[in-house]
Amino acid sequence: MSKAAPRLYPAIEPFASGCLPVSERHSLYYEQVGNPAGKPVVFLHGGPGGGVMPDYRRYFDPDKWHVVLFDQRGCGRSTPFADIEENTTWDLVADIEKIRVHLGLSRWAVFGGSWGSTLALCYSIAHPDVCTDLFLRGIFLLRKQEIDWFYQQGCSRLFPDLWQSYLEPIPEGERGDLVAAYYRRLTSTDPVVRQQAAKAWSIWEGSTSKLMFDPASVGKFGNDQFADAFARIECHYFTNKGFLPEDNYLLNNADAIKNIRTVIVHGRYDVICPVENAWQLHKALPQSELHIIADAGHALSESGITAKMIEYTDKWSD
Repeated sequence: MSKAAPRLYPAIEPFASGCLPVSERHSLYYEQVGNPAGKPVVFLHGGPGGGVMPDYRRYFDPDKWHVVLFDQRGCGRSTPFADIEENTTWDLVADIEKIRVHLGLSRWAVFGGSWGSTLALCYSIAHPDVCTDLFLRGIFLLRKQEIDWFYQQGCSRLFPDLWQSYLEPIPEGERGDLVAAYYRRLTSTDPVVRQQAAKAWSIWEGSTSKLMFDPASVGKFGNDQFADAFARIECHYFTNKGFLPEDNYLLNNADAIKNIRTVIVHGRYDVICPVENAWQLHKALPQSELHIIADAGHALSESGITAKMIEYTDKWSD
């Protein structure tokens, strides 16, 4: 594969897949692709609540990597669907370890973007000895300032037209705390109320995820089933401050992973997770390699981000 070509590896099917019970309530769908004898890596999808997609398998040379992908609690093919009970950051960190042990892998690399970068940092801080490399993209540190920027006020000033659609399900009197207002609707027993809120929440993110507006992205995020899990689980996490013990937990504990080889890739014009997140993480991890992509927003699929992530999965496939 040419290093200059910002394209994915060819489509590939799993060589194995299964369903792993991780609690009495939750079971996780997982799959393995590439070379069973290759270097192990776990792919952590975004959201929370986004689920895995076939293209996520294609960021790794299938001859060199043993790639493990799974749907986090409540989304994708994991069950029960859209469930927020027993669904916290620390449940997910424990789930990642259960998958590693179940597959008999002693160590692995961790690849995560957006919420996946948050989860990758939480996991590696908790289990630094089993992480060989960190591939981090679209850094989200799950701080109040970041939630407020995207869901309350800030990004709204860049996209006032799209913001209007996000506001529509919420009456004027409840707009002082939009995350709380959405949470009430996303946990409603009325399916119509829940669906309306889920679509508006999800489409807001899909509409702003790329440097250039992409109708296909909006279509995916607006899909009723996808939006139901995505919006409900995201809002559940953000309402509970990510279940982190302090607002700046990830930067305050970055020293635990200072010896793990790390690359940070971030779009210059990422309006969902501002680029200052990546800069601050890089300052907390001086050994990391930071790449700010000049012509990209938030999405993994943008060509500059795709090219840089594949450059590093190729380079670190040893």
